Amino acid sequence: MTTAPSFAEALSVWWRIGWLSFGGPAGQIALMHRVLVQERGWLDEARYLHALNYCMLLPGPEAQQLAVYSGWLLHGVKGGVVAGVLFVLPGALVILALSWLYVLLGDQTLVEGLFFGLKAAVLAIVVQALMRIAARSLRGLLHPALAVGGFLALFAFDLPFPLVVLGAGAIGFAVAAIRPPQGEAVAAAAGVEVVARPGTFRAALVCLALWVGTLLALLGLFGPEDVFTRIGLFFSKLALVTFGGAYAVLAYVAQQGVEHYQWLQPGEMLDGLGLAETTPGPLILVTQFVGFLAGLRHGGTDAPLLTATLAALLTTWVTFLPCFLWIFLGAPYVEKLRAQPALAAALAAITAAVVGVIANLALWFALNVLFAERTTITGWGLAMHLPVLVSLDAAAAVLVAIAFVLAFVLRLGLFYLLAVSALLGCVWMLFLAA
Repeated sequence: MTTAPSFAEALSVWWRIGWLSFGGPAGQIALMHRVLVQERGWLDEARYLHALNYCMLLPGPEAQQLAVYSGWLLHGVKGGVVAGVLFVLPGALVILALSWLYVLLGDQTLVEGLFFGLKAAVLAIVVQALMRIAARSLRGLLHPALAVGGFLALFAFDLPFPLVVLGAGAIGFAVAAIRPPQGEAVAAAAGVEVVARPGTFRAALVCLALWVGTLLALLGLFGPEDVFTRIGLFFSKLALVTFGGAYAVLAYVAQQGVEHYQWLQPGEMLDGLGLAETTPGPLILVTQFVGFLAGLRHGGTDAPLLTATLAALLTTWVTFLPCFLWIFLGAPYVEKLRAQPALAAALAAITAAVVGVIANLALWFALNVLFAERTTITGWGLAMHLPVLVSLDAAAAVLVAIAFVLAFVLRLGLFYLLAVSALLGCVWMLFLAA
C-alpha cells in the first residue's frame, strides 16, 4: 500500500467510481485499477492483482467484490462496506428508475442513446488497463504462457473462470515446488506487509446472520409460495453458484424466470440485459429488473409498482449481501498467503492467467460494442464466439477510434474521456443517426 487516503476522500472516490463503472467486469476492473493504482496510488500493483486473483475465484460479481476487498484494505470493515455499497448503489438506482419507465413507457431508446458514446470510452480504458497489467505482471516464459493459455481457455473453449485461475495456480505451485523461489522472490515475500483489520470475522458473521435472517423472516411472514419468499430463495441460491460472472448464469435466470416462475416474457429478459449493459454497476443487476417484474405481476396487492419496487430491492439485497460475506470471511487469510514464497508463486501464476481473463473480457466487450451479430463455432471442444463482419456498426467504430486517440494520443483524463465520448454519442443519436 502506498498512500493511505482519509476516509472522507475515499468515500468521494468510491461514489465517483460507482457512477462511472460501465462496461461490465472488464471495464470496472480497469476503472478501479486506473483510479486506485495509477491515479491515486492508494494500492500498489501487486496488492491490487492479489485481491483480483481472490475475487476471480468467488461466486458473484468479481468487480464488486474487488471494490469491497480494496475498501477493506484501505479502511477495514467500514471501508469495505462503503466501497461495496457505493459500487452497486448508483446502478441499482438507475435500473430501478428505468424499470419504472420500462413498465410505464415500454421504451428504452433514449437510454441507449445516452450511453452509446460511453461504451467506446470504456473499451479504451479496458485496453489501457490490460496493457499496464500485462507489462508489470508477465515475466519470464511461464507467465506469458499462462496468460495466453488463460485467454485461449476462455475464448476458444469457453471454460469457466475458476477452473482457469485454479489451474494456473496449481501450475505455479507445482513449478515452485520443483524449483523453489530464491533471491528476489523470497525477499519480496518476506517484505510483504500483512494487514490486520480488527472486526473482520465479526463482520462476516453479521453478513451471514443478515442473509439467513432475511430468508427465515420471509418464510415466517409470507410462507414458501409467496413471490417475495421465492425471490429471496432463488436469488440467494444464485449468489452461491454464479461463478464466472453474470453471463455464466443469465441463461439459467432467463429459463427459470420465464418458464418456471413465469415472472417475465422471453423478450423482456433481453430488454433487462440491455438496461444493465448501458448503465453503471455490475451486469448482474439485471436480476433487479427480473425481481421488479416478478413483484409487479405476482405481488397480489393494490399498489403493484410499490410491490415491484420492494421486490427489486429484495433481489438486490440477497444477490449482493453474500459478496460482503465472502470477502470478510476470506480476505484476511488470503492476505497472509502473500508472505509465503511458494504460495506467492502460485498467486503470481494466477495473476498471469488473469491477464488472459481480462483480455478475453476486453475482446468480448469489443465485439459487443462494434458488431451487431455474432456466430459461434463449435466442435472438437471449441466454443468460439466470432463477429459477423458485415454487421459492423460504423458509428461505434468511429467513436471507438476517437476514444483511442483521446486516451492514447492526447492522454485525456478519465472524466474528460468519458464526458467527450458521451457527448459524441449523444450528438450521433440526436442529429446523425437514421
